[in-house]
Amino acid sequence: MKKRFFAVFSLILAAVFLVACSSQSTGEKNWEKIEKRGSIKVATAGTLYPQTYHDDKNNLTGYDVEILKEVGKRLKLKIDFTEMGVDGMLTAVNSGQVDIANYSLEDDNKNVKKFLRSEPYKYSFTSMVVRESDNSGISSWKDLKGKKAAGAASTKYMKIAKKMGAELVVYDNVTNDVYMQDLVNGRTDVIVNDYYLQKMAVAAIKDKYPVKINDGIYSNPYSTSFTFSLKNKTLQEKVNKAIKDMKKDGTLTKISEKFFAGQDVTKKTKVDYTEIDISDVESKPPVRTGGLLFG
Repeated sequence: MKKRFFAVFSLILAAVFLVACSSQSTGEKNWEKIEKRGSIKVATAGTLYPQTYHDDKNNLTGYDVEILKEVGKRLKLKIDFTEMGVDGMLTAVNSGQVDIANYSLEDDNKNVKKFLRSEPYKYSFTSMVVRESDNSGISSWKDLKGKKAAGAASTKYMKIAKKMGAELVVYDNVTNDVYMQDLVNGRTDVIVNDYYLQKMAVAAIKDKYPVKINDGIYSNPYSTSFTFSLKNKTLQEKVNKAIKDMKKDGTLTKISEKFFAGQDVTKKTKVDYTEIDISDVESKPPVRTGGLLFG
């Protein structure tokens, strides 16, 4: 009986070892391809101010973009960006179309075990933008019930809105102006999203649209990272080392302060918040219209 047990146990260990070796060799092999190519292929939205957007000269820039460019410099590789909607990024990573997705998977995402994630480079929490005149009739998260929430499909923000009973109005790839105009005109009532992104967006249009962040109504803190295929373990390790080095030498903080008006998003902020469980929320919303807001 003991011999049989040890034989089975040995076979299991051997299988685990073979899988580990296979994964490692695949990661190393893919890294060699990247080195030979001389570039890392990255999927990014290009519409997410101030993280990935086009400046006045139409150059792709932003917090995330500049981090990736710095990572490329440290790895002595060029960064080739492909702009696409967030819905297609995970597929692009899995298919090998790109090596990195500028798309963050949270811990409670059902796909999180199907991908690799980088060292976090941003910490934030969830807030909401409402009409300045009446707070869109919202004084707590429970007040989202029956309200029209604007945002991008399949995001954690829209899941929060859906969980709280809001009607989802989904946009594809338009500017913040479209979102704000619809909010002010009453076509929508609220935009649930990242606090720092909303703070920047509201500040940029404060003289044009009477909207505001609904102060003190926050939820679900989280971290942001880049996403890789399971086959790119070596690339993940290289990127992680570069990000950690950037944290240590202050480069990451400098990039953050440049794009977030002096704010350091590389460190956690202590705020009072409501934890909203969205693990049981389906990501397919019923209503679709024009554009992508914050991300």
